Amino acid sequence: MEAGFQCAGCGEWNVTTVDESAGRKQAYIEDCQVCCKPNSLIVEYDTSSQEFFIAAELE
Repeated sequence: MEAGFQCAGCGEWNVTTVDESAGRKQAYIEDCQVCCKPNSLIVEYDTSSQEFFIAAELE
């Protein structure tokens, strides 16, 4: 499933693919597609909206 996050370094929007089989709460590192800085992502699934929400901070 596709979801997005705002880079904690440059503020640009990034689209990523979330592995739905990995559970409702996930954490991993992904580089920004624009500035290449590593972002620590906290991914949570909201059952009411049936969407993943991603919070990002610089690693």
